[in-house]
Amino acid sequence: MVAAEASGQNRFLFISNGHGEDAIAAAIVARMPSSAIVEAYPMIGAGNAYAGVCPIVGPRATLASEGWRNVKGSLRRDIATGGLGTVPPALNFLRKIKGKYDRVVVVGDMVGVLACTVTGHRDLYYLDVYKTGSARLYSSPERWTIKRACRTVFCRADNLARSLEQIGVDARSAGNVMMDAIPHGDYDAPSRHTRPLAVTLLPGSRALTAESFALQVNALRTLPAGLRPDVFLAVAGSISVDELAKKTGLKRTSLLSTEPADLGELSDGDLTIHMARGGAMGNLLAASDLVLSQAGTATVQALGLGKPAITFVNPRDRRSRFNDEQMLFGEARTVVAAEAPAVGAALRKLLGDDEERRRLANIGRQRIGGPGAMAAIIEALVQ
Repeated sequence: MVAAEASGQNRFLFISNGHGEDAIAAAIVARMPSSAIVEAYPMIGAGNAYAGVCPIVGPRATLASEGWRNVKGSLRRDIATGGLGTVPPALNFLRKIKGKYDRVVVVGDMVGVLACTVTGHRDLYYLDVYKTGSARLYSSPERWTIKRACRTVFCRADNLARSLEQIGVDARSAGNVMMDAIPHGDYDAPSRHTRPLAVTLLPGSRALTAESFALQVNALRTLPAGLRPDVFLAVAGSISVDELAKKTGLKRTSLLSTEPADLGELSDGDLTIHMARGGAMGNLLAASDLVLSQAGTATVQALGLGKPAITFVNPRDRRSRFNDEQMLFGEARTVVAAEAPAVGAALRKLLGDDEERRRLANIGRQRIGGPGAMAAIIEALVQ
């Protein structure tokens, strides 16, 4: 701290609360000026997205839900499995570091803002990646908390920013930061193309990932051979490939390249799935025509790139949140029952209709919005 003050360098703390939020925050940190001293506090999970980007500080917390509130009863399960025990260490840490950073940046939903508020932090920079502006706006308690604790807020939609501006908050809508934070790695997806069309599987990054992946694979198996696309799989850092293979009866083949993001293939001799680390997801999406997705942030990014999504409704999904998302996505995300024949039928329809794919692609781009927020955020932080 003394060295930083003597050199005139600014110290930044980025607080995030989930896998997708970590990835967005890490992408921002990676583009910060080299003179900035940056640390990150991932409130939930290991914070793997920050590896090689910046140091991690604060206590590690593990929740059964991993912070994913799209599943019914997730909060109750977190409490039942000791989740409340993660709160005191987090609050104690936030109290202890009060005043030690020049800028504190919260990336995610209101959880980080609330935690900072009750521990005395003020003048926060808040990047709201949760609210879309198409469903619920900020509630009165949320507006009160934001006005009390935040210096500047970056929103995903103009109407969200306006609602905060009306109460005197410096709120801005400069684009969708998720579109600035699409990860790319060393993986040549086009060289693996053997068929006219390609699909990327985004089964998610949490407890239901293997189950979702198995259903996606079974849906692909319903396709006639002549319509089957090339298939790519983005594997999130915390997911076990061996578990995915076991769940589907596929076998993992040895690596065929020296590309760092290459994770080999899963195959049964009939269906072959090319795997890459989640850090190369942008490479897979660029080479694909649509996605099968149960992910959160990655679904938004895929739609914003013009890749229509097919999603199935899990009986455990929290429908209110799911419906809020669908109000934003509209027709760009096709929603079907959690059954392989239903997912397969949606796949056959889109794979066989070029014009419909183009129509849905345009809807996705328009609904999600383009990049630009990241440059505005960094400018505000370092000005």
